[in-house]
Amino acid sequence: MYGSIAPVWLAPDVAATLVVEWRAAVRILNDPEHFPADPTRWEKTARADSPVFEVLRGRRNALRCAGVEHSRYRATIKAALAETDRFKVEQAVERAAESLIGEFHAAGSADLRAQYALPLTVRVMCELLGLTTRQAHQVWAEMAAMMDGVPEAGERFGAALYEAVTSKRAHPAQDMMSRLIQHEHGLDDIEVVEQTALLLGPGTETTCNLITNAVLIALTDERFAGGLHGGSLVTRDAIDEVLFTDTPLPNFCITYPRQPQLIDDVWLPADEPVVISMAACNSDPALEPTRDFDAIDRWGNRSHLSWGAGPHACPAQDIAGIIVQRAIDQLFDVLPDLRLPPDEVPRWRLGPFHRAVVALPVVFPPAPAVFPASP
Repeated sequence: MYGSIAPVWLAPDVAATLVVEWRAAVRILNDPEHFPADPTRWEKTARADSPVFEVLRGRRNALRCAGVEHSRYRATIKAALAETDRFKVEQAVERAAESLIGEFHAAGSADLRAQYALPLTVRVMCELLGLTTRQAHQVWAEMAAMMDGVPEAGERFGAALYEAVTSKRAHPAQDMMSRLIQHEHGLDDIEVVEQTALLLGPGTETTCNLITNAVLIALTDERFAGGLHGGSLVTRDAIDEVLFTDTPLPNFCITYPRQPQLIDDVWLPADEPVVISMAACNSDPALEPTRDFDAIDRWGNRSHLSWGAGPHACPAQDIAGIIVQRAIDQLFDVLPDLRLPPDEVPRWRLGPFHRAVVALPVVFPPAPAVFPASP
């Protein structure tokens, strides 16, 4: 019925256009002049009580702005990420993994989302950003409350980060938050809070979901039978498979054209969200290997859109990749006999933007903890 785009409702009274073909998506993502990511004009008529408003609204960060402002914010984030020692990222993952696995290793069962993937990503990012243990615990608590829908949690989350930023400005160190503060673009405290929240919030949630989705496919796909060690594919292949077939962000990369735009003979309205369906685009037949010279072979060329594309492509994908791969390797190194409980059917969280399990229960032979549990 529809071609490369389709009209959808993201929520009651929130109309949008969903892009479902790869080439149309790449065209839009690489044309910020006609498809800016700034929702300012959309917000003027949007319902603030909509369940998707907080996700879509404008912010002073690199994700929800355009033009010079976007370039300024993105430069600071890229610089903070570029100067982060990748070996230290691996060490941070290993410390977090050892501590968390040590807490449930002897039990013979665990929820890998709540007890491993999510706390691991939060711990690692808090360490890389330079949050103290107290600040990290406070930020973690408010993030958990936000995910539970506690109305005041978002404000408290911002306040906790603001306190951390002002403290870091007075006592800088070798961490990402200090580099955001010290960048030549001179971000004010609120701008640093917004970039930190972008790295810590969407970054940790998406990374967590990539870990759980990759572990799930490793436990259920016959190519990974017996765990990643026994299967014919390696961790990197499992992650790539998920990024193509079960991406943790199935619908995102949102833009807001300021004038009507013509895409494949269809006019897109001005000031209405245009949402890229990475899940649909990744399964576009154009990506399947064929004899057609114009076809794209997905294996090995990373042609999926799970990291986005164009000027708003995820700048942290290499660090996220390190976190995900090391977390999965560490898990299967310690628990090679990990498996789903009998008759376990994954339950998926509701929502238009994420692809995430409610929980990922697993069982394994109980044994004394290899690593000491954290105090």
